[in-house]
Amino acid sequence: MSSENIYDVIIVGGSYSGLAAGMALGRSLRKVLIIDSGKPCNRQTPQSHNFITQDGTPPAEIARQAKAQVALYPTVTFVDGVATTGQKTDSGFSIGTAKGEVFHAQQVLFATGIKDLMPALPGFAECWGISVLHCPYCHGYEVHHQKTGLIGNGEMGFHFSGMISHWTDDLTLFTDGPSTLSPDQTATLAAKNIKVEESPITKLVHEQGRLDSVILADGRAIAFPALYAHCEFEQHCTIPEMLGCEITEEGYVQVDAFQQTIIKGIYASGDCTSRMRTVASAVSMGTMAGMMMNKDMVMADFMAN
Repeated sequence: MSSENIYDVIIVGGSYSGLAAGMALGRSLRKVLIIDSGKPCNRQTPQSHNFITQDGTPPAEIARQAKAQVALYPTVTFVDGVATTGQKTDSGFSIGTAKGEVFHAQQVLFATGIKDLMPALPGFAECWGISVLHCPYCHGYEVHHQKTGLIGNGEMGFHFSGMISHWTDDLTLFTDGPSTLSPDQTATLAAKNIKVEESPITKLVHEQGRLDSVILADGRAIAFPALYAHCEFEQHCTIPEMLGCEITEEGYVQVDAFQQTIIKGIYASGDCTSRMRTVASAVSMGTMAGMMMNKDMVMADFMAN
């Protein structure tokens, strides 16, 4: 085992949460390796919001600045690649990459995010994060008081409608087929002047991701500047589960308040652990993980005989 490939901590995922953890660990004098493929899930999103001092800044610019700052700490190293394997070892863990590299560390942090599973609806993927939105806290202000649509049905569609109605009084719920709303839910939406459209959606017309109109199966085209939707997702990285980490019913890596998984020495942070998909939340979780990982190593050394 080459000493060059041995670290205190390996961080898998070098976006906002991984970089925040890298800074906390770099400032703690830890030898850290950050493995990243450079493809964050919000790479299409033009602006980041609800991050104090960075409101309105493109996510890519936040990541660029963050990496430049973390790189100033001499004990932090970056590798461009994709982690594909993980194993428990006598001294901690080993992580292998698609290029065949193998690295070793006492502890591992997974800040690998999630992969949105987008519907096979023409125009949806191109508009995702630009005018097809997942979160009103991230993007609602920019489209407030505008004509707005959302895709949903049943309990989720009803709840989502209630949330979005705070930002607009011109709202249409697209059930994308027969409504599964209860009679009481349908009546509540009608009383709030929220329209329900059951005709299936066949296409989203857009210009470079900027939504123009929703095309329905009956041939109608309804103009909308913004559309909310929830996507199914899967974990970008399956290594945590391979190593025995618990996955919640919702599909997230289970962590405690300090970002530790059920496997000692393995932490996780950011979008792979929480539905709170904001840059600010990812940074907060990464900082917590980095500090707690260092604390564990400090106290283990301090208490060693």
